Amino acid sequence: MPVIDRFKRAARWLIGPVLAGCAAAPRAPAPAPPSAPVAVPAPLPSPAVVAAPKPPGMPPPRAVRTQEELRRQAAERLVMANPDGTFMTPAPTHLLTLVVLEVEVKADGSVRRVNVLRKPRFAPETLQLAIDAIHRAAPFGDVRRMPEPWKFTETFLFEEDRRFKPLTLN
Repeated sequence: MPVIDRFKRAARWLIGPVLAGCAAAPRAPAPAPPSAPVAVPAPLPSPAVVAAPKPPGMPPPRAVRTQEELRRQAAERLVMANPDGTFMTPAPTHLLTLVVLEVEVKADGSVRRVNVLRKPRFAPETLQLAIDAIHRAAPFGDVRRMPEPWKFTETFLFEEDRRFKPLTLN
């Protein structure tokens, strides 16, 4: 048997098990595809929201024509409708949590659906506080002159004392 054949044979004998062991090694699972936002139907407003009247100085909403006008007016109405639950000072460097909601509105600006885009990791009760604040601030203005979809996204920045500031007004 020539030397080269012996060398090939020895290489197969030595390297073969190593390669076979590599092929049999467990592989990490493939990363999950990014999940789409979960559409969570808006819960009915809590009894406190239904019973709580809007502040007396709250003006009727203006008609809006763009997504930016809708988002800005909604943020302003959130602060007006929830004076004790909001803060307007600069956001602290350390926040308690963030809540991100997508609000779909009807033609008259009333709430059709609230989708939760980001649930709070800490202080889960802040999610319901944000949803209640949305219902308290509605309606958000006539949107019939605005192109569809009639929705906006708002991020709620919550402080340690569970007061929030809409990111739009930051």
